[in-house]
Amino acid sequence: MKVLITGGAGFVGARLARTLLGAREGRLAGRRIEQLVLADQAAAPADLLADPRVQGRVGKLLEHAAALRDEPFDVVFHLASAVSGECEADFELGMTSNLDSTRALLDALRHRQQRTGAAPARLVFSSSIAVFGPDPAYPFPDVVGDDTLPTPQTSYGVQKHVCEHLIADYTRKGYVDGRAARLVTVTVRPGRPNGAASSFFSGIIREPLAGEEAILPVDPGVSHAVASPQSMVDGLVKVCEASREAFVGRSAMTMPGLNVTVQQMLDALAKVAGPRVRALVKPQRDERIAGIVANWPKGVTAKRAEALGIVAESSFEDIIRQYIADHRDHPTALKGLRELA
Repeated sequence: MKVLITGGAGFVGARLARTLLGAREGRLAGRRIEQLVLADQAAAPADLLADPRVQGRVGKLLEHAAALRDEPFDVVFHLASAVSGECEADFELGMTSNLDSTRALLDALRHRQQRTGAAPARLVFSSSIAVFGPDPAYPFPDVVGDDTLPTPQTSYGVQKHVCEHLIADYTRKGYVDGRAARLVTVTVRPGRPNGAASSFFSGIIREPLAGEEAILPVDPGVSHAVASPQSMVDGLVKVCEASREAFVGRSAMTMPGLNVTVQQMLDALAKVAGPRVRALVKPQRDERIAGIVANWPKGVTAKRAEALGIVAESSFEDIIRQYIADHRDHPTALKGLRELA
């Protein structure tokens, strides 16, 4: 089996690669992975590139797409994306990185399927609950699910929703075997903040644990659905391995999340890491970020995903503890926990 992960150098893509090669012993959907291609704008982590099964490719996906036209990929995890805040600030970036690149990837997979008559590649697309938003014509429930009408209110959400429909149509035509997974916010992300409006959901945990101040740009009463990196990766694998019948149709699937308020996140931080670590979070409202977040769902239900055995954590304390366990040996990631707790 030959597998492609776009965005393979990112923290979710790299974690997915490590899970496939390690915990799952190099097997996916009952078959052995012989080659794993990690495509991204940055080089993949050295530990992955050291594996003889792994090939790294660096560059923009739109530029790679033509070269993919004749490669026999069995499975593609399409994770590469410009993030929400970037797409609002730079419309052209979002359209090129999210919409144009996805169309180019789909056409590359279509080209080979039509030319050779091979079985269509199984494509797992990382969509987002940003496809949901308040619209005056439709009541917007606090908790969204698979049957909620998508009415995105950001460029990022629109781009993800358009890609969902493209994948559904390419699947209908038999060019790919596509399934779109609407991801909730993944936290706690390692590293530095990115351009996503949701970045603070990780920052208010990650920075205090490192002994640094973190800015809270929204009200503590804001509610949102979150999931840990590992539960999200495990969910993507199960979406991939599901039969066409078990996935139930061509429409996108909402992934499970823990519905939690920012205040509950901060309370969990105080419980796990102590009040001195919690005190490093400083409120400083950012109207731009608050405005974007106000148009997001406050929570999710995920009956279709749960039928596949996909679940999220039951408490935010568990999510914090996963991050701590992942970074036990990091020289600075837990500096605050060691010095202030």
